[in-house]
Amino acid sequence: MPQSRTQRIKTISEFHQLRGLPQPEHPLLSVVDYSKMKRSPLDDASALLFDFYVISNKRGITGKMRYGQQLFDFDNGVLGFMSPNQLLKLEENDAVANVNRSGWMLLIHPDFLWNTTLAKTIKEHEFFDYSANEALFLSESEEKTLNDIIGNIKREYRANMDKFSKNIIVSNLETLLNYSERFYNRQFLTREKANHQVLNRLEELLNAYFSTDGLISKGLPSVQYIADSLNISSKYLSSLLKVLTGQSTQQHIHEKLIEKAKEKLSTTALSVSQIAYELGFEHSQSFSKLFKTKTKLSPLEFRTGFH
Repeated sequence: MPQSRTQRIKTISEFHQLRGLPQPEHPLLSVVDYSKMKRSPLDDASALLFDFYVISNKRGITGKMRYGQQLFDFDNGVLGFMSPNQLLKLEENDAVANVNRSGWMLLIHPDFLWNTTLAKTIKEHEFFDYSANEALFLSESEEKTLNDIIGNIKREYRANMDKFSKNIIVSNLETLLNYSERFYNRQFLTREKANHQVLNRLEELLNAYFSTDGLISKGLPSVQYIADSLNISSKYLSSLLKVLTGQSTQQHIHEKLIEKAKEKLSTTALSVSQIAYELGFEHSQSFSKLFKTKTKLSPLEFRTGFH
């Protein structure tokens, strides 16, 4: 079997060493300047695995960046997020040696967040589970806002650390993440063409799935199946749909299911059990419960309204 080319980096100090950087000023937290990173064996890996959080703002990326299924030219910063043990697949043009590349990487070991509220709430920021190609495209003013926060973090850990330092740094981290939530929300709303293409493809996918006998053999499509079919991470898709439609991916699946159920109840003489079976339900009670939750009527009550 061919040897895996995935490289795991366990500590921030190890990352610094591999990139030819001085030892970090803090063992559990570091802001790295992209322009100062040197080529290393990391560039020859097919994928990287970090044991710490990575937030990166890249500039000078050659070519185009992919946003969902769309390619865009972008001159400003591109912000990406990775949580510990998340696999980052590298493209051939992703080498750090690009002389035009600049920006920063913020490295945060989970131990730094121990016993803070952020240790629990950081997982609520879904962009840590987005794919690398679902990065945040920053405007000039947005980039400046985040750069200012990064400057605050650097100044704090480079000063003499005291009993206030950790709370101040964590507070800045929370601010950075909250701004990132705001900027992602803006991106979902402003990239109208790409986003509406996703909505159209979702509708086509659900229509095709619900129009076949697949429901009987496979049951309802999972959120992961829908996301994989659209080539989008499941968390990114749900975040996008919530902003654009107010509903998650699971709710869209249920909406399509109820639409099909109403169609069968109003245009066929099939029993509720038969309809439940055709819609992929093992037990008709589960179907009836979901139908009533969504419509406030039982399937039979809904059918009675048409006769």
